[in-house]
Amino acid sequence: MNDETPNDRGTGAWLRSGLPWIWLTAGTVSFSLIMVFGLLILITLRGMGHFWPQGVVELTLDNGERVLGELSDSETVTAARVRGLGIEVPEGQELVDRYLIKTGNRDVTGSDFRWVTALHVTETRHPESVFVAEREEWGNFYGFVEGIEENGEAIASGDDPWPEIAARMERTQALRERIEHIEKDRMGTVNYELEHLRLRTRELELENAPADHPGYAEIAADRAALDARYETLAAELGTLYEQIGRDTLIARTTTGEVRKLSFAKLVRVFQPNAMGLGAKLVHYFDKAAEFVADEPREANTEGGVFPAIFGTVLMVLLMSVFVTPFGVIAAVYLREYAQQGTLTRIIRIAVNNLAGVPSVVYGVFGLGFFVYFIGGSLDALFYPEALPAPTFGTPGLLWSSLTLALLTVPVVIVATEEGLSRIPRSIREGSLALGATKAETLWRTVLPMATPAMMTGLILAVARAAGEVAPLMMVGVVKLAPSLPLDGNFPFLHLDRKFMHLGFHIYDVGFQSPNVEAARPLVYATSLLLVIIIITLNLAAITIRNRLREKYNAAEA
Repeated sequence: MNDETPNDRGTGAWLRSGLPWIWLTAGTVSFSLIMVFGLLILITLRGMGHFWPQGVVELTLDNGERVLGELSDSETVTAARVRGLGIEVPEGQELVDRYLIKTGNRDVTGSDFRWVTALHVTETRHPESVFVAEREEWGNFYGFVEGIEENGEAIASGDDPWPEIAARMERTQALRERIEHIEKDRMGTVNYELEHLRLRTRELELENAPADHPGYAEIAADRAALDARYETLAAELGTLYEQIGRDTLIARTTTGEVRKLSFAKLVRVFQPNAMGLGAKLVHYFDKAAEFVADEPREANTEGGVFPAIFGTVLMVLLMSVFVTPFGVIAAVYLREYAQQGTLTRIIRIAVNNLAGVPSVVYGVFGLGFFVYFIGGSLDALFYPEALPAPTFGTPGLLWSSLTLALLTVPVVIVATEEGLSRIPRSIREGSLALGATKAETLWRTVLPMATPAMMTGLILAVARAAGEVAPLMMVGVVKLAPSLPLDGNFPFLHLDRKFMHLGFHIYDVGFQSPNVEAARPLVYATSLLLVIIIITLNLAAITIRNRLREKYNAAEA
């Protein structure tokens, strides 16, 4: 006797139909997408909000002390936790609110942030006269303007000193740009050429050239000309430093202490509490532009990330140049030329397994094989005059690109093989029947039709390589690179140089910074920028792939 009811039969049929698993899969995918978009929204809000000028608050405590700064965070904690910090809390109160105030003035107080318990705050003010000064050193300064000095003498600025402050900041910025041009561009070129002369001298010494060799006289003449150029630039630089150090801003802290702030060390001075919406928008876009176009400062917790952007994009482009031909050639051999058998299957299994190897293992391999073995051999063969200082026998851009190419080549191989396998055999046979050789058929017919699949592999490779950090820490990435790998000095692209990377920059700022609270907003902003760059690179590759796909689909039709 069958005890199964029609209801049970309906439930069993529904389970056997597979619909529950379809709905489960759809729900899982939807949940994953929600999590991804939620993370992107969080990064966007925290990252973009970093550039908005925050208001400055002045808190008066019950002991008469005044605290001036930006309200960075607030939280509710237990009274026991607050009492453990030596702060008095009334009996019977279990929860206490407290505020994290960015007080700045690190050269005055020794720290940038301070927790203030809400129950000790007696008055809250937002004074319009308060100003914020972003400095090249010691973080932000919060205080009130007392006056302006020029060469140690007070300058009459009337009731409103801000037009005078703005004019002197503009002058200082112009002088700073001239100094940077001389130091980095003109003096940098002279130093580069002097180093080249030193290596030429060392090369002649290794060749045991006699003292009267004409090369020595030529080098001496070139060095004398370069020394003269350097002395001229040094004199011009000294004059500019005297001019930029002329102006001083006299400021008073909320505790009444007077400080002299040299305009040469100020990046930006503004009054956030007195700014309207238009002024805040101008400030916002100015800060965003600085973040994208300038170099970092204050142990990477302030300033911009342009060197990291440049290094990330350049490394990914070089990696793409290396990985594409290697991956395509390997896939063509495995699919078109290799005899399909046990050995070929083993090779394919090995390629698939390579995709699952931890990235740090590739970093160790790149350090040992590329840097020490190949790089050391290149130094011994082609750069003996530079030894013992390594040229290519040290981590750099070239080895980082090759290491990531090795890491991502399995993805390109698999994607290209899939594309080759989808091309109908009749197309190959038709080409051969018309008299084309196998190589001509491959080059003129098969490979062009497989380019969308190659681009798919490249997209996946770029997506993975752009975010890798662990292997790069061993083969070329540094916290702060003194110069970009691409400049105006021959050979222009310096593959031996170390470089900065956005992924490592996030790691360094988020986990190695001595000032974690100040660095936290920058982590979100840099993460957002890295996501944008990866999406941009992928969209460019996807656009190329779609155009190629349309082109060859039309040709097939």
